[in-house]
Amino acid sequence: MSVIEQINKRDRTAFSIELLPPLKGKGIDHLYADIEQLLEFDPSFVNITTHSSEWVYKELEGGLFQRQRLRRRPGTVAVAAAIHNKYKLTVVPHILCSGFTRESTEYELLDLQFLGIYDLLVLRGDKAKDQKTFEPEADGNAHAIDLQKQINDFNQGIFVDGSEMIKTKTPFHYGVACYPEKHEEAPNMETDLYWLKQKQDAGAEYAVTQLFYDNEKYFKFVKRARETGITIPIIPGLKPFKKLSQLSVIPKTFKVDLPQALASEAMKLKTDEEAKALGIEWCVNQCKELVKNGVPCLHFYTIGATDSVKAIAKQIY
Repeated sequence: MSVIEQINKRDRTAFSIELLPPLKGKGIDHLYADIEQLLEFDPSFVNITTHSSEWVYKELEGGLFQRQRLRRRPGTVAVAAAIHNKYKLTVVPHILCSGFTRESTEYELLDLQFLGIYDLLVLRGDKAKDQKTFEPEADGNAHAIDLQKQINDFNQGIFVDGSEMIKTKTPFHYGVACYPEKHEEAPNMETDLYWLKQKQDAGAEYAVTQLFYDNEKYFKFVKRARETGITIPIIPGLKPFKKLSQLSVIPKTFKVDLPQALASEAMKLKTDEEAKALGIEWCVNQCKELVKNGVPCLHFYTIGATDSVKAIAKQIY
């Protein structure tokens, strides 16, 4: 059952989570442990993040440096397949433009099709650390909407070289990302919403937001989206903070603001345990208000915070 079908069949707010593949060389057992902590809340789907390879510089004899590609984590396809097979959950691997050619994307789609995984989250991805602005791979997709077109062509039985294949009986379904506080590269919110509308019109069935801590910004974003003609479900993305350091790192990393009420409480904290408790309390209150206002699903970014997510879910579901 696809993500949109999972959401539509629910008579109450759905629950979903996002996981990060382990660093290469480490097993998947800790991911299984995270999932098993949260199975009691009946997750509608599980997102699996992916990260493009990156350039690293290896020092050679004589003071020279050699630039090499390095991928630090196993691919999302393998992790998604393992979770899908073990728990029979709807899994949603992330598919990126960043670091992928159109041909390598096609092979990912072929692998997923072979494995019986047909849900995707379609993303441009972040720019590489050595890039000032995002640069696609040679013959890669530059924008999420370009990647959507490739997936749509694949669903219609068209390879990237234009040749035809047997049209799949089960097409890929997909969602996209959106930003209640605007994508950092967008010149304004109107432009950001314009592109979300284009993604919807190109086939996106739902959108998942960047994490946020101010519900009013989410509600205003949804209102403006509806006024723009965006009708797909807009799923709020949530992440409870756990450490004092995150109170400054998260706003900088994700380009989001902390509401003044939260910032004022955070200034009183002295330990990570206090920060964790405040993170849970704030997120519970966010969730209660979001559920009261009829959001289709609460999507939790669980990375490093599975125990907090469990404590929150116990109070909501």
